[in-house]
Amino acid sequence: MKVLVLGANGATGFKVVTHLIKQGVYVKALTRNVEKFNSIKSNEQIEVIKASILEIDNQNLKQYLSDVDAVISCLGHNITLKGIFAKPHTLVADSLERIVSNINEISSKKNMKIILMNTTACKNKLQNEKFNIMENLVMKIMRFLLPPQQDNELAIGYLIDTVGISDKHIEWVAVRPDTLINEVEVSEYTVHTSSIRSPIFDAGKISRINVADFMVSLLTDEKLWEKWKYKTPVTYNMESKKT
Repeated sequence: MKVLVLGANGATGFKVVTHLIKQGVYVKALTRNVEKFNSIKSNEQIEVIKASILEIDNQNLKQYLSDVDAVISCLGHNITLKGIFAKPHTLVADSLERIVSNINEISSKKNMKIILMNTTACKNKLQNEKFNIMENLVMKIMRFLLPPQQDNELAIGYLIDTVGISDKHIEWVAVRPDTLINEVEVSEYTVHTSSIRSPIFDAGKISRINVADFMVSLLTDEKLWEKWKYKTPVTYNMESKKT
């Protein structure tokens, strides 16, 4: 199996890359920060590609996609003033659209899997998920003030509404982690069809390494993929029991 990882140098993306390698999966890591991969770039299971997904030309992008079985997008906006407010405002959605368009141009009979890292702040309308009145008020403010929120909504909406379940060449899963935290090792975590707590007023936590573990497991465990295909699972760390 070969996987193209977008946002490979990010906090979660890098964990996805290293997790894939541990599972014996060949990785193509698309990144502008190749120095971050100095410790693993000599590994025969990784090809580090210095490029930006929105700047690379279609010919090269098709070449990188031609022999992979899946694409994992861990793209996001840096939590800085420049990262939040500078262009491109729709990095995640535009990149996803480019990937889908190019896959459909080069695909023949084989299917390609796409995993999008999204957020619990985005709802799946097909599951009739809705915010309550106060949550909806906060979300309207967030959409207005924070372009990344709108970007994430556009991305998941593109998978649900445009790609859907009828695309002949693409199967997908949009993983929605709650508040991301850093942990060194994989721990117990839970996966749900929808949020089980308010992402605004009662947010849960999930470690980046657990998110990486779940996304990689989707690709390496066919039964797990079939369970969550065309769905938007929500992930949380397993809460410690009170004593």
